[in-house]
Amino acid sequence: GWQTLVLFYNGHRIPDFPYHLCPTTTKILETVPLAGRIAGFNRQKPNSGIPLHSDGNNMWLTCQMGIHVPEGEKAWIRVGPETRRWKEGECLLYDTTYEHETMNEHPSQERVVLHVDFFNTLALTPIEIEVMQYIYSLREEFMKAEGVAQVGK
Repeated sequence: GWQTLVLFYNGHRIPDFPYHLCPTTTKILETVPLAGRIAGFNRQKPNSGIPLHSDGNNMWLTCQMGIHVPEGEKAWIRVGPETRRWKEGECLLYDTTYEHETMNEHPSQERVVLHVDFFNTLALTPIEIEVMQYIYSLREEFMKAEGVAQVGK
């Protein structure tokens, strides 16, 4: 498996998160039109993967930048027919509409990436993005009313 340290959820900050520990990342993320998902750090354990799946819509794109990448190009992502390997300080951009899976084949080193979901401005107009932000804010209010646990709470 993998775990996520969430910095932003539904386009806004997480209450009580220690943003002073990552001020540059925070400043950059505040300039991106974040989607109704997450921006944060993903950590994948050694010898683990994320199974093949598709997110089923083209509302957003995902960018991942290698922060700590295992030696020997052992960490990879496959999106559609293409496989790419993370490199420290380099970004991979992909559309989660396509089937994708990841693997960290290293026996002892974790893979850590900065993960940012943002609205697909190639497929959505500014008005559509505004509508989706409104829908996600309604979704969040509904979840609060139902007592559903939230990211970062």
